[in-house]
Amino acid sequence: MTLPEQHPLVSGRTADSSLIRSYRGERTAPLPVWFMRQAGRSLPEYRALREGVAMLDSCLTPAMASEITLQPVRRHRVDAAIFFSDIVIPLKLAGIGVEIVAGRGPVMDAPVRTAADVAALPELDPAALAPIEEAVAMTVAELGETPLIGFAGAPFTLASYLVEGGPSREQLRTRALMHSEPEVWDRLLAWTADVTGVFLRAQVLAGASAAQLFDSWAGSLSLTDYRERVAPHSERALDHVRDLPVPRVHFGVGTGELLAAMRDVGADVVGVDHRIPLDEANRRLGGGTPLQGNIDPALLSAPWPVLEAHVRDVITRGGEAPAHVVNLGHGVPPETDPDVLTRLVDFVHTSTSGTGE
Repeated sequence: MTLPEQHPLVSGRTADSSLIRSYRGERTAPLPVWFMRQAGRSLPEYRALREGVAMLDSCLTPAMASEITLQPVRRHRVDAAIFFSDIVIPLKLAGIGVEIVAGRGPVMDAPVRTAADVAALPELDPAALAPIEEAVAMTVAELGETPLIGFAGAPFTLASYLVEGGPSREQLRTRALMHSEPEVWDRLLAWTADVTGVFLRAQVLAGASAAQLFDSWAGSLSLTDYRERVAPHSERALDHVRDLPVPRVHFGVGTGELLAAMRDVGADVVGVDHRIPLDEANRRLGGGTPLQGNIDPALLSAPWPVLEAHVRDVITRGGEAPAHVVNLGHGVPPETDPDVLTRLVDFVHTSTSGTGE
């Protein structure tokens, strides 16, 4: 399938942007920069807009989701917008009872742990995606030449929330189900792969110029478990956008040992968290994969000389890869001073332009 005629990549609005060129393996000067979770709690305009509105409601109100997506682009002059959403939105759209609990995160009305629970999972009605498509279209109309990145959670992370009933760092019930009932596990992961894949595809067809699959909890897995029990399902999720000519980015937290396996599910670009340096990530990936990352989010609150030295090091190490999109090694902490992010964008742009610092 081809993209719609009005799509920014087809019309040419975003095709020559530094982000898309970098995602496709071309080294640009200056380097593109954007931040995961750049839209959100660190911005006072976000907090004002969200006052009294539940998180998932804000994601499913098109005008609000669009405005929140645009806020950091206006303020920081980043080289991409990331669609404002939540990993569990596809679950909610499919009819799963889930809410975001303050101080905890997504909590399910009822966990999914048995064959009967998996068999009862509902189909996702394509009509339920209308608010997502509307929000993306509204956002793209405002962004002009700045690309929008579509966002979706990886199947393992969605399955973890379903099985655990909420956030879990150890994934004990999830990993137990994976090993003790492999057939149930495969059916569950196939369902989550299709739900999140359809969600990602809707964003791309509505105007997103790239697609990022985010695996929050895959770092709890061994390489063997990831390859044998998770990777085929992540590949299935990305299959939903494989026929569309957009770059595909795969990022996970604590996944330094899984980088090549995550790339091999069908990613064009690999996001790297802050736990391993980019030159080492490049070595593990064989030197042919564009990288995204990996400024330590903790250093956003450090004195500027400390942060500047760290960012210089990240850029230098990223120079080993064929292309590099500067980002954080995870998301923007909510207590971050927005002015630091704006200064950081300016620093990356001037220091990598060939004429700056």
